[in-house]
Amino acid sequence: MAVAYDTLGYSKRLTAAGVSAKQAEAHAEAARDYLMPELATKADIAELKHLIERNALMVTVRLGGLMVVGVGALAALIKLT
Repeated sequence: MAVAYDTLGYSKRLTAAGVSAKQAEAHAEAARDYLMPELATKADIAELKHLIERNALMVTVRLGGLMVVGVGALAALIKLT
């Protein structure tokens, strides 16, 4: 997902802090090209949360199924002896 990034504002802030305009522009472009694509957005985090919740439910269902089968097998063994 694309994120809006104000390279001009970033560059101006660096220039106001004493960084040369050429260096400020290079910093702004580098941040846009290399740092911004790696950041997670709120939508990314919400999707990840949904996937974790779904997988937790699947694990719970499978564990419950294993417990039912185990109790059934134990009951069958007890009844046979």
